[in-house]
Parts: sequence; C-alpha cells; structure tokens
Amino acid sequence: MAKSGAAWGIDIGQSALKALRCRPHESDEGRLVVEAFDYVEYPKLLSQPDADPDEIVREAIGTFLERNELKGDRVAMSVPGQAGLARFIKLPPVEAKKIPDIVKYEARQQIPFQLEDVVWDYQALAGGNQEEGYALETEIGLFAMKRDQVARSLEPLLRAGVEIDFIQLTPLSLYNYACFDRLGDVVKESYDAENPPQSIAILSIGVDTTDLVVTNGFRVWQRSIQIGGSHFTKALTKELKLTFGKAEHLKKNAAKAEDPKAVFQAMRPVFSDLVAEIQRSIGFCTSNNKWARDLGEVVAVGNAMKLPGLQRYLAQNLDIPVKMAEEFENLAGGSVTAQPAFQQNHLSFPVAYGLCVQALGKAQMSTNLLPEDIVMQRIIRAKKPWAVAAAAALMAGLAFNYSSYVSAYQTADVDNDWKQALSQAASTKQFTGGLESTNTDLKSKFDNISQMGKNLASNVDGRLLWPELWAALNAAIPKDTRPEEERQETPEDVMSREEVHITSMDCTHMEDLSTWFTAVQPLWKEAQSGRDIADEAEAAAATGEADPNAPPEEGAAAEAPPVEAAPVDEYAFDATGGAAAGDGTATAGPSGPGWVIQLRGHHFHNERGGRIGQQFLRETLIENLMNGSIQLPDGPPGPDGSPTMIDVSFAELGISHPVIVTKRRIVDVQYDPEAVEGDDANARVARGPAMDRGGFAADGQPKPPELWTLRRLDFVVQFAWKPTLRHSRELARQGIVEGAAVDGGGAGTL
Repeated sequence: MAKSGAAWGIDIGQSALKALRCRPHESDEGRLVVEAFDYVEYPKLLSQPDADPDEIVREAIGTFLERNELKGDRVAMSVPGQAGLARFIKLPPVEAKKIPDIVKYEARQQIPFQLEDVVWDYQALAGGNQEEGYALETEIGLFAMKRDQVARSLEPLLRAGVEIDFIQLTPLSLYNYACFDRLGDVVKESYDAENPPQSIAILSIGVDTTDLVVTNGFRVWQRSIQIGGSHFTKALTKELKLTFGKAEHLKKNAAKAEDPKAVFQAMRPVFSDLVAEIQRSIGFCTSNNKWARDLGEVVAVGNAMKLPGLQRYLAQNLDIPVKMAEEFENLAGGSVTAQPAFQQNHLSFPVAYGLCVQALGKAQMSTNLLPEDIVMQRIIRAKKPWAVAAAAALMAGLAFNYSSYVSAYQTADVDNDWKQALSQAASTKQFTGGLESTNTDLKSKFDNISQMGKNLASNVDGRLLWPELWAALNAAIPKDTRPEEERQETPEDVMSREEVHITSMDCTHMEDLSTWFTAVQPLWKEAQSGRDIADEAEAAAATGEADPNAPPEEGAAAEAPPVEAAPVDEYAFDATGGAAAGDGTATAGPSGPGWVIQLRGHHFHNERGGRIGQQFLRETLIENLMNGSIQLPDGPPGPDGSPTMIDVSFAELGISHPVIVTKRRIVDVQYDPEAVEGDDANARVARGPAMDRGGFAADGQPKPPELWTLRRLDFVVQFAWKPTLRHSRELARQGIVEGAAVDGGGAGTL
C-alpha cells in the first residue's frame, strides 16, 4: 500500500481518545501541518468502578474510524509510562561497534524479566562523540514493555483493522513534543557537556497519574507520579459526600459552585501531595543529573490543568515559573486548530503531537516497542505482490524463450535435411561406446597383471626384511673393537669399553604409529635437545662433585637425593597396541601401519670423568639408529651377475625416531668375573667349590671370590620401523617413486 506522507498520532487516555493527523510543512522543515484531529470523550472514566474499559475503548475507536480515514497513513500510538520500563545508562569509553553487545548485557541486568518475554529497544541520546572509533560520553536510553501488555494495548486497534507502525511510551512522546516544539533551536546546536543548555520540565496531569519529564533537548529524565485528576474527584466524593459523577462535574465547574471555598478546601490535601511529589522528583533529578540543575520553567499540559487555581498554586510552591501550553509554535493548523473542539482541549494533544513527530521521522527519540514478528509479517505481506509479479515475469520470459526455439525448430526440415546427419551421429556414438568398453577391459587386465608383478616382487624381497633389520641392529650396537690382547680384565677396563649389552628385543605391530609417537614425543624432543635431568646428576657424580649412590660420611647428615626427571619405567603397550603412558601431541612423527621395536639392555660405560649414562647411550646406539648405514646387495647386478653392495641408510630401511623410554639412575653392582657366561651381570656371585673359585685361606676356610664393583645403567630403547622392500628402495633412488613402505603384518617377539 502506498504511503500518503501523513501520520496519525493516537493517544488512548483514561478519559478520552485524542488523535492528530499531521504532515511535513512544504517550505519549513522545522514545522508540521495538522490536517485533522479528533477528540472522543468516554461516557465514563476507565478507572470508575462500574466502567468496562475494553468496551468503552472499542466504542471510542469505532467512533474515531467512522469520522476519519487512515488508509495510507502511518499510525503511532502511546502506552502509559507506568506500563513500561525506562532506564538511562551512561556507558564507559568503548568501541562504537561493541555498543549493541554492551547494551544487550545491560538489558539483561536492568530488565527484571527474560528478554524473550519483553519487547525492548534502545537509543543513544544526542550529545555523545567519537574519537578514533571509540564512543565517549555516551548515554543510552533503554525502554521495555512486557509482550502481554503490548498485545493488550494493540488488541482493540488491530481488531478494528488499524495497523500500528509505532508504539511509544507517553513520557517519551512528551519528550519528542518538547524537543520539536519548545526546544527546536536548542537541539540544532552541538552539545557541550561542561556547559549544557537550560532545562525545562513537562508536567502532564492525567486522570490517574502525572508524567514529569525533565529535558534540555539532549538528555531526558522521566517519572510517573501516582496522583492525577481523579484523585481530586475522589477527595470531593469523600469530603462532600457526593457521587463520583457529581464530584467530577463539580470539579470541572469549581468556580461556579455555591461554596467554592469548601470545594477547594476539600481538594487541598491532593494539591499538597501533588506539589510534594513534584518537588521531591525535581530535587532527585537535579541532584543526580548535572545537566538538569539549571531548570528554567515548567510547561503544564493535560486538561486537568484547567482546574482553577492549580497553575498558580504550583508556581507558588515550586518556586519555578509554571506556564500553560497555550499554543503549539511549530504546528501550523489554520482552520483545523481554530475549531472550538480543538481550542477547548488543546492541552490534551501534546502526546498525540509527539507521536506524529516520531512517525514523520523528526523525533529526538525514535525507539519503537512494536513487536518484531508483527513488523516481519507486514514486510512479507508487502513483498508478496512483488514476488508474484517477479514469478509471472519469469514464466513469461521462459514461455517466450520456448516459443522462439519451437519456431526455429519448425523452420527446419528434419525429415530430409537432418535425417542422414542424425543417423551418422547415432552410429558414431555407438562405435565410440564400443571403444570405451574395450579400453576399460584392457585397463582392468593391465591393473591385474601389474598387481601380480608387485605381489611376486614383494614375496621375494619380503623374506629379507627381518634379516635386514637384524643386520642393521647388529651394526648399530656399539662394540669394543680392540684386539683381545689389548683388553685387561680389570674393573677400570670394563667400564672404559664403549660397548652396549642388549639382553632382549621385542616387537609390536601397530595400525597407526602416530599413536605410539604421541606417547613418546616428549622423550623424542628431549633426545633432540641432548642432556636431560638424570644426565646432569650423573655428570655431577662422575666429576666427583657428589656421588648420588655413596653413603653419607659418618657424623654427617644425609643430603637429599638429587632431583630426577619423572621416571618412565618399563614402557609397556596396552591391549590395542597403543602406548600406555604419555600425553603429548604427535607432530611430524611416523604414521600409518608399522612396527615398534623395543631393545632392553645395559652398559657399564659409566666411569667418572667421561660420557656416562644416557648421554653415552645417545651418542652411540641412538646416534647409530638415526644416522647409521649398512652394506646391502641393493645395487644393480655386476658383469658377472652378482649384486652390487651399496651403503643403505637406516632411514631407507624404515628405521626412525629412536627414544630412550626409561630414566633409571646409574647403580653400583657386584660383578663376579669368574661367573658362568650368560648369567645376568647383577647376579654374578661365587658359585661351585671354593677351591675352583677363590681357594682356601690360611686357616683352611674357603676364601670368597674377588668381586668387582661396576657402575651399571639399565635402559629400554624403542624406535619405529616401517619396512621397505629392496626394489622400492631402488625405484626411490632413481626418482621414480618417493619410497614405499610395506606392512610386515602380524606381531611377534624375538
């Protein structure tokens, strides 16, 4: 529906329905033109005990719609201030783009209901500024109303077929009226927080409540006072023993009463209470808001201000000039505002005036409490005709396009000119399909033969995988290479030999080696960095600074043992083949199927003053596993047909990431050099007849054998192994493939 450019402001009060129809002035943007008004007075006040508010409001709206046409006009309505919630919050300096998030947080704190149960809106008040994207001196107004109350307010108008575009609280409508009609020149200037403009107060006395709005055009403060015109009527009914209707008539005509003094004497307590509440509210506002301290005047509106003597009484007791809103300076009406009905009730139209200002987009406060679901329904409904028109245009275009192709097709002689060409095309397609089928069959046969060749090569080379691993380990284990005649059977010579003793080897097959590496990654990083905490303690003991295994001297207090890294003892596998310890995250480690090989052993190369403990192990066994190589018949056949021996690195064999998974300390052991070969070194003690071992002493008693004290380190080493076939390594050297690993399959223990 096309908009007319005019707007209706409807104020459904407690005693009457007030409405104004305005449109922008043609030549002056700061003024409005009133084109129509209506004042529908109720037969009874809505707050009277015997009144039916819903029925009275429905009848008033019906009367209003009979007199006026709203089609094409924007419509704004007001709701009482006490029906909603208003909060004014000063924000700290914050990025402007984050203001909506902060406001939503404040809404959850300030609104005493779930946000889903209320309709709320906010607006930043004029006068703030921004510097480098940050909002400074920003004050926002936060307004909310429960959804059920909004629905009750909308129900009579929606039932009558009136579509509401704006819902505003009555105090904020008065604020918009004041800014547009009373402070129009002030709000056009820039706001100076240190020197704010003079403020005014709008006092709107209604039937049951009085709305007090204090503003300087940029900031606003409002409060609803629970005293209104009906309280004067109730005072008369109580003091003069009158019915409510007679008391209401007497109040409106107090100056013509038989005893005016008695009438005013009966209403005097209400006068006093009203003034006291207004004084208390103004005092609270001015004491808490720096901008409101210079209060220039009070503008009184509402038909209750017609009560004789009320204006003078307020001015005398408030000590502030109280002026009646005799005319609307920026509202051009001509013959409309000159009508007697308008002149008689002009004090009751400021709320409707403020609603028109907002509906025409000229208001300082533009918040809207209309539920979003209603707005969305109207947007969809408004777009439906355009959607239907677009669909119709699309169908028309498709139909035209189809008809053009049909017309072009009908101009061709398919039976004669195209018949031979179509037949040739079909024949060519059939021939092509046969070739594609033949190609697919040949490709499948080739893949089968190729796979058979790979399997045969794997069967031949696969037999060598474990022998190659055994040869590599044999080459990697450090040995004492001195000739037999240079060796000395002394403890010192044994501890100087650069050799490592491997007592057992275990292997476990894993579907994904990254599971194992995740657990040992911290140990791998430690191996890359060099010495660990245990090595520091061992080195200190080796240089004579402190012997961690020596007993304290007599008479001296035992020192605390040296700090060690947390032990990872006897590294084990869980039932799934994964690691049972460790919590690291694998990065750049082995992955895919393969084997984890575990070596268990010990060494005696722990003589003080040299490489000892795990440092010796890293520089020998670990270094060999990482960078070693062996001679294998991997080269092309020689002239006589024999294979060529070449150096093959352990990495090419698939060996990688060796780690020491135990952190044991060096311990002293008693070693019997005469023990039977093959006994564990830690258990080599004297055995057999004494004469065969140590002989007999002078007293005839068996002489114990001579035992050596050696320094021994037990360890467990693990590494990953992804077996590679010989022909795959050859292809990788030729650059044909990057390298191929095979899954050795199964699991076992050697």
